[in-house]
Amino acid sequence: MAPSRRMQKQGPPPPLDEGLLNKKRKLAAPTKGSVKKQRRSDDAPARNGKVNGISRPSQQKPAKKPLTSMRNADQDEEDGFVDLGGDAVDDPDVMEDELDGVVEDGLDGLDDDDETFDSDADDFANAPSDLEADDDVLDDDQVVQKGVWSEDDDSDAEETLTAANIAGLSRQLDREKAQEDAEADAELAEDAMQTNIAPADLPQDDEADGVKMRMLAPDLQLLRTRITETVRVLSNFKELHDPARSRADYTQALLNDISTYYGYSPFLATKLFSLFPPQEALAFFDANETPRPMVIRTNTLRTHRRNLAHALINRGVTLEPVGKWSKVGLQIFESQVPLGATPEYLAGQYILQAASSFLPVMALAPQEHERCLDMAAAPGGKTTHMAALMRNTGCIFANDANKSRAKALIGNIHRMGVKNTIVCNYSALEFPRVMGGFDRVLLDAPCSGTGVIAKDASVKTHKTPEDFLRLPHLQKQLLLSAIDSVDHASKTGGYIVYSTCSVTVEENEQVVQYVLNKRPNVRLVSTGLVFGREGFVKYMGKRFHPSMKETRRFYPHAYNVDGFFVAKLKKTGPTPVGAVRAQGTVAEKERLVNGARTEEEVHGMEDGTGVEVDENGDVVEDGFGGWDDDDVDAELIERSLKKQLRRKGIDPRAKKEQAKAVK
Repeated sequence: MAPSRRMQKQGPPPPLDEGLLNKKRKLAAPTKGSVKKQRRSDDAPARNGKVNGISRPSQQKPAKKPLTSMRNADQDEEDGFVDLGGDAVDDPDVMEDELDGVVEDGLDGLDDDDETFDSDADDFANAPSDLEADDDVLDDDQVVQKGVWSEDDDSDAEETLTAANIAGLSRQLDREKAQEDAEADAELAEDAMQTNIAPADLPQDDEADGVKMRMLAPDLQLLRTRITETVRVLSNFKELHDPARSRADYTQALLNDISTYYGYSPFLATKLFSLFPPQEALAFFDANETPRPMVIRTNTLRTHRRNLAHALINRGVTLEPVGKWSKVGLQIFESQVPLGATPEYLAGQYILQAASSFLPVMALAPQEHERCLDMAAAPGGKTTHMAALMRNTGCIFANDANKSRAKALIGNIHRMGVKNTIVCNYSALEFPRVMGGFDRVLLDAPCSGTGVIAKDASVKTHKTPEDFLRLPHLQKQLLLSAIDSVDHASKTGGYIVYSTCSVTVEENEQVVQYVLNKRPNVRLVSTGLVFGREGFVKYMGKRFHPSMKETRRFYPHAYNVDGFFVAKLKKTGPTPVGAVRAQGTVAEKERLVNGARTEEEVHGMEDGTGVEVDENGDVVEDGFGGWDDDDVDAELIERSLKKQLRRKGIDPRAKKEQAKAVK
């Protein structure tokens, strides 16, 4: 145990200010018998040395522990007396002594001589010791003075707890407790209401309210709750839906919330939502908010994947194989060095490339000593992959229409040690005329980028309906040029791979279906990829060729790769002479200049000009002139009507009554 504070010795108290004695009343010194021991009572309030309005000095017995503190002058003036014997005890463990009685003295005639101090010193010297004070007992009628235990001068203003005060405090606590319980119940009720809220519950008919809601910042937590609840209802619509609302109402409300929560334009949100069931669509939108893992491809022309992995691990890189489907990919989790500046990168042992970009080259499967074409090669990831699979044999033509991007392509080719590649800068539409006869052609077509939203968030708002008309048109022409550039008589090849980093049907299945209709000499074959979903055979009322199942779709939420589409076609014969050529090619321009018409145009088929034919199938020449002749005008009008009927799929030779009924 620590030694008692009472046993510590301290110096004598500092001398009092004699100037203050003239302003104070001199109090009589206590007698020996009047000093008794008193224990502290926590219940009684401090009286500051006053009993019945009469000031009393408090004296302590001279214990082995000297007194350590003194009253300051200001507190003495407030209390109206001067303690000549010492201060109040600061330690609560020390007992205070109190006078047994009060000596009333006149208020006049205070002595300022030294005799007063001498008598006080004698009284302290004659005070009983601690052992003697322990035997003393306080009388019941004795007034107990509470010592000053705090420096707060307002402690004597504390109210004494009475029965009335206790009852009042109890009632106040009960009221506060009841109020807290009511607030807790209200909060629980509000949470329950938000959990079960449906998107159609919000007023959407009032245009003014809708404008006000759009001006305010959206409550993301409420939106997420509504989205989850609506998806749950649509997943089991028969049992969970509100009879007063249709599926279209729930779907439209969900699309509005998705557009606000994820930041998509309403047009693009609707287009992407239509590709999946509601639950999977929500997973797709969530996956687009998270970037895909960083992946590098090992350049087998320089090193092996195992050796590269050991070298990078020694540099503090955490990695693992990207999957069983690839023998050259490494997925990076953490790196202490920049992966684009390591000695291994500068030596061309690997290239930073998305895992989804492996897939088109794997589907193309170029063989050694073949002649291949990459129609849109920059920045060179797929081209160098093809060269690695061909082991630097054969010949690869790497083309890109953008000359500035071709510089990056050349840099990667040199760094990766590729020696069988020729870089060219042509429009891909010109390749059937510039150069043809390739064994294999890879077309990674420019697209809207709806599969790589995690990389480029601007796609959410920048894509318009016009983009999904312009881009598919370009993709169709590029794919026609790719087919015409392939040699169908190749012993090992004759393949075309079409890929996009988009998930929309307009840029994928519809483009492939178009070339199948225009090129009867090509057919879809298996891509050879071990994973991926089958392409759509039917979509929103559209029907595609059954072989469209051979194409493959990849989604970020399903395979943790960028959204991608891969289709592989096999050219089985030469392109027909009268086949529709890609717009922009030299052959198409010459056809338009010479006025030559294809066989389809002659017979007025879907892409023809609707040239009039007679009952025998002979072309009816257009005659101009003779506008004043009524017979000629009637013939021209009749010919125009027949063209309109033919465009609607009606036989012009049918009876006029039937034609009118159909019209």
